[in-house]
Amino acid sequence: MLAIETSEIVGVYIGNRDAKGLWDSLPPVYRQCAVAFTDFWKLYDAIFPKKRHKSVGKETGLTNRIERSYHETTYLSFG
Repeated sequence: MLAIETSEIVGVYIGNRDAKGLWDSLPPVYRQCAVAFTDFWKLYDAIFPKKRHKSVGKETGLTNRIERSYHETTYLSFG
């Protein structure tokens, strides 16, 4: 996950797509205060607390930075 204000990576889970692993990777202050914007994968709704999560479509632009970061990292790693 990226912090919207700084684009700093604040949480990451490498492995199978695992919402709990991603949530657990966030520092406690983010789990207590931040709102995570994700795509509509249903497991996010089951793991992330309602007041800390909002599912959004690509048209909002709120998931673009993390998707771009992921693709750039994947490209650089596996070129």
